[in-house]
This record gives sequence, C-alpha cells and structure tokens, in this order.
Amino acid sequence: MKRTLLAALVGLSSFGSFAQQPHHYDLVVGTYTNACASEGIYVFDFDTQNFEAKLKSHTQKVQNPSYLTVSADKKRIYATNENGAESYVSAFSLDNTQIKFLNKVAAEGADPCHIINDEKNVIVANYTGGSIAVFEKTKTGKLKTAKQIVRHKGKGHNPKRQESAHVHMVHFSQDHQYLLVNDLGLDKIYVYRYNPDGGTQTLTFAQAYDLKAGSGPRHLAMSPDGKTIYLLQELDGSLSVLHFENGQLSLVQETNMLAADFSGEISAADIHLSADGRYLYATNRGAGNSIATFKVNPANGQITKINEQKTGGNWPRNFTFSPDENLILVAHQYSNDIIIFKRDKETGLLEPTNKKIELCSPVCLVFVEQ
Repeated sequence: MKRTLLAALVGLSSFGSFAQQPHHYDLVVGTYTNACASEGIYVFDFDTQNFEAKLKSHTQKVQNPSYLTVSADKKRIYATNENGAESYVSAFSLDNTQIKFLNKVAAEGADPCHIINDEKNVIVANYTGGSIAVFEKTKTGKLKTAKQIVRHKGKGHNPKRQESAHVHMVHFSQDHQYLLVNDLGLDKIYVYRYNPDGGTQTLTFAQAYDLKAGSGPRHLAMSPDGKTIYLLQELDGSLSVLHFENGQLSLVQETNMLAADFSGEISAADIHLSADGRYLYATNRGAGNSIATFKVNPANGQITKINEQKTGGNWPRNFTFSPDENLILVAHQYSNDIIIFKRDKETGLLEPTNKKIELCSPVCLVFVEQ
C-alpha cells in the first residue's frame, strides 16, 4: 500500500512539473493571398518539443493580412491588409480554435506593412503611403477610424526605392513614452512622444535621426533595458547600433550583416534579439537567403558576427523565437514554408531540424500562449 501511494505521489509530482512547463502554443501566421491559395490568417497548434504543427483554424478570404499583432490579453488579432490605395486594417477575435472577423477600417495610406497595439490604440506603418496611422480600439476590440495620421515628406538617395517616404516599422519604447518609426525612403528614424489618450495629438515629434544615405532602415530590435537599438537597413545590409535615452538617438557602432565579399542582390529583412540580450539575429533575402548570428557585448551593446547560414528556403521575410527560445522559425514568402531551427542558448548558434510547415506565402509569425 505504501509503495502504491509513493508511486502515486511521484506520478503526481511529475505531472505537476510537466504542467508547469507547457510546450504547446498557438502559432498565428499572416500570409499573402494574391500569389497562391491562401485564406489569410492561420492558427496552428505548435509543439516545441517535437516541432509538429497542427492546423486549428483560419480565416476565409481575407486579403493579404501580411503583418499581425496580438493584444496583451491574447483575445484579439489586428492585421494590415495590403491592397495599394485601397488598403485597410482589420480586427479579429481569437477564441481557442476560432478566428472571428470584427471589423475593418481604411489604412489611411497605401500598403501598410507593420502594425503594433497596446491597451488603447493600434498603430500602423503605411509603406507606399509614407504615413503613420493611429486607430483607437473600442471596448469590444473593434477599430475606430483613424484619429491621427502623420505623413512623412521627401525622398532619399536611391531613385528606384527612395522616390518618396516609405514608413516600414513602428515600435514602442520600453517605457511606452515614445514611438520609434523607421522610414526606408528617407533614411531616417523618427522619434515621436506618445500619449495614448492624445486624440489628434497622440504622436508629437521629438527627433528625426539621419542614417547613411541609401541604406534604407527597415526593422529594429531593442535591448531589454530599452537603451540600445539594433537597426537593420534593407538596401545595403547595414546594421547600426544606437543609444536611445530621453527620446534621443546617438550612434554607437556601424557594421553590416553581410560578409565583406558578398555579391548579389541585397534585401535585408528582419532582426530580433534574444530575451537575455546576448544574441542578435538578422535575415537577408535576395541572393543570400541567410540568417546571421551576432554576439552582444554586455558592456557597451556592440555586436560581433559569429555565424551566417542558409535559411533553407526562398525569401526569408520574417522570423521569430519560440516562447522558450530553444527554436527559431523562419517564414519564407516565395518557397511557401516555415523552416524550423534549433537554437543553442549558450552559443547562440542555430541547427536545422529538417522540419517545416508548408503554407502559402507566410510573412509574419506570432506565438500566443494557449
């Protein structure tokens, strides 16, 4: 009897330990729908232990929900819907296995390509439109029409790619007091003060930081303390390390994600920093189809490249860490797959798992706790 009771207690203890370490998460994927057979947004049950993904649900005939953001309570998804001058922004509810359409509003700028949200607002970067649009949320999660639109003016060094302003990313500062905005067309990072209840003055100008002419700032990552910015530039592969404090940016280091002898098309895409701030990763599409790994110096935030490898697909648009950061998943827009890599937390290096998720034109990956 004692042995039986002991075995039962051991079993309960093991179960409790297992229950505290969940390995199933929802993987929410945004896609392009105009290149192949896609219904829009997909939700998979993803197992971080065996790297298996099982489809749970998807939207129906949602146009080009290319970039997504999920609310803090995990109950809402907001998406950019790229369609030229007729682009819009849409809201959905997320309830376990179902995605339900709530509403959509005009993006107030052509081809929105990035989106973020907080408790009060959804903020969108309109690429071709060269604008930032701020949308207030209703209590039910729907979107109101834009309460503020900020339009950038001018042109950059590259006549083919920088003929006008091209806002490519919006990002809250760590203290939520500022919004950082990358403008690929103007080779600038704009800093705006952020007041979530400010109405038509939700965003007010603080700084425009000039970058190397023709570099094309695309995406950025922020250190855990919010004081170091890692900026990836699409047109030449530049990687800038910047100090950020009191709404002001200053240069710390200028390097490049590509090898010195790299030749061919450059199209740097995405950048992310590990949660512990020790390793930085950046992707290049173009001729590279690669992901580079950098080690971060904890003393000054500067980076040293330690590896670059192929991503195993064509046109790595976006990538993300698994919640435990033991994996990195890379979405390939043109080869229609999501390639899964193991990640060594101590060395930062990646190892192919030979596992992938096949899906039409995946371009944005977001993990959500179940």
